[in-house]
Amino acid sequence: MKLIIGLGNPGEQYNNTRHNIGFMIVDKIAEDKKIKWQMNKKFNALIADLGEIILVKPQTFMNASGKSVSAILRYYKLIPQTIFGIKKESNLGETLTVIHDELDLPLGGYKLSLNSGSAGHNGVQSIIDNLKTKNFKRLRVGIATEAREHIPGDKFVLQKFNQEELKVINKILPEIISQI
Repeated sequence: MKLIIGLGNPGEQYNNTRHNIGFMIVDKIAEDKKIKWQMNKKFNALIADLGEIILVKPQTFMNASGKSVSAILRYYKLIPQTIFGIKKESNLGETLTVIHDELDLPLGGYKLSLNSGSAGHNGVQSIIDNLKTKNFKRLRVGIATEAREHIPGDKFVLQKFNQEELKVINKILPEIISQI
């Protein structure tokens, strides 16, 4: 089983914002597979079940994503466990992929990493804190443009993509999805 978590903020006001690139990518996968999203209140997440792959959009807001992700992993018994004080690592590196925006990469760029820190991304840090491990894949998707130089990061990530930027994203989506 694979869990693919797209990070973003719930609510229409956040649609097509830079911070919601994770949601945009898992939405595209669900659309291509013709799978509908279902709200799961226990996980506080929208779920699209593809069988061996489960797509997830936490509805906790970005900075609390770890609560939703850890609830899902506990349910599927995939969360790392501590037995007699010894932490037993699971195979999260093979199971869990988190897709999120990355201010340090240019728009259209992406990087897949394993077992890396949050690099200041609060949604990723929430997942690390809740799972007590960083042993999972991160697909960092670049959102930086020239405008980033003039706007504080916390404001920039909440801006909507313009039409030209959306064209860049739509062009690279198949390539990004193939990396998952």
